[in-house]
Order: sequence, then structure tokens, then C-alpha cells
Amino acid sequence: MIRVVLADDQALVRAGFRVLLETEDGFAVCGEAADGAQALALAREHRPDVVVMDIRMPGVDGLTATREITADPGLDGVKVLVLTTFDVDEYVFQALRAGASGFLLKDTEPVELLRALRVIAAGEALLAPTVTRRLISEFVTRPENRRVDTGAVPQITDREREVLALVAGGLSNDEIAAQLVISTATARTHVSRIMTKLGARDRAQLVVLAYESGLVAPRGSRP
Repeated sequence: MIRVVLADDQALVRAGFRVLLETEDGFAVCGEAADGAQALALAREHRPDVVVMDIRMPGVDGLTATREITADPGLDGVKVLVLTTFDVDEYVFQALRAGASGFLLKDTEPVELLRALRVIAAGEALLAPTVTRRLISEFVTRPENRRVDTGAVPQITDREREVLALVAGGLSNDEIAAQLVISTATARTHVSRIMTKLGARDRAQLVVLAYESGLVAPRGSRP
């Protein structure tokens, strides 16, 4: 059972999500929040698997609430799925940097929301990898966003760097295994070790760290 908290300042949006989830096997809605403060309180009360978080909300916004949730050791197992639109791309990147496990567009199809929640709850991969790559490529190339951690570079082996580049490209463990002609278990082990070395909480944060550290260069950029 995937337990979900819905955070959005529009009651109609929350109601629509609730109806969708409550009519689908394997999901349960723990509570609804109209702002970030309520979302954080519900996360601490219910310890859900995923918080579906809108960015623009009155009072405490979704970015602040996401940072609070991901920084709280007591909420280590709680994932955040950020809702957004294309006209707030920069907020999406900030959300990923804050520790969100992925994002989804508000006009997505219902089946995609369900898939997204399953993916995030399992911690397997980023959502909408092509859009995520575009966002990260755009924002990490800005000088003010690039924070190179050269100390982490020597810890990464050549094989791990290769795997990291594929993770940053949005590939799943199965796809990485197929491309490198290794088993899925081996691919999963490589990803787990890289996450440990770079201190990433999940694959979304791993991608951000990969670009920000300089271990992976955005497409079209020069080293």
C-alpha cells in the first residue's frame, strides 16, 4: 500500500487526486494540505510514502516544505513528488536540489500520476527523464548554480563514472544493465555505491550532484 499526502492550495485539485487514488488498488490518502506548513505537519504525523507537493502555495511554499521534509531525519523514508508547469522550470530544479525525488506536470494523464507515485515510492528512477535532463542542463551551466566538489571526484572509479553518466541520462537500472552488458543486480550495486560515495539520498539528488560536481557534463556544454 502506497500512502500519500496531497498538498495543493486548490481544493478541486486535491479532490481530483483523492478520487483517483481512492479508486485505485494499492493507494491510500493520509491527508490533504492547503499549504507547505500543513504538508510538513501531515508528513510528520503520518509518515507517508510520498507527499505530492505543489510549489506555489500561500504562506509556506512547496520548496520550503520540501527542504524541511528532506532535511528531517525522522522523515527519511518520505519522498516528495513536486507538481509543476513548464513556466516554472527554475522552481523545479530548486525542488530537485532541495531533495525532491521527482516532479510531474499538472496536466499529466491520471495513469502517469499513478505510475509516478509507484516509481517514486520504489525509489527506482527519475520522473520524466527527458524534461529533467533539459532542466538540469539549463540551470547547472549557470555559474551561480555550479558548485564543484572536487573532493568527491577521486572516489569515483571509471566504471562508476560511466554508470553515473547513464543515471544522469535518465536510464533505469535495467537500461543501464543492457547498455553496459551487465546484470541488473550489478547495475543496482554500482548505483547504490555511487549514491553512498556522493551522499545522495536518491536518484534525483544523484543526478543533480553529478552535474554540479562536474562528474557529468550537460549535453552541448564544454568541459
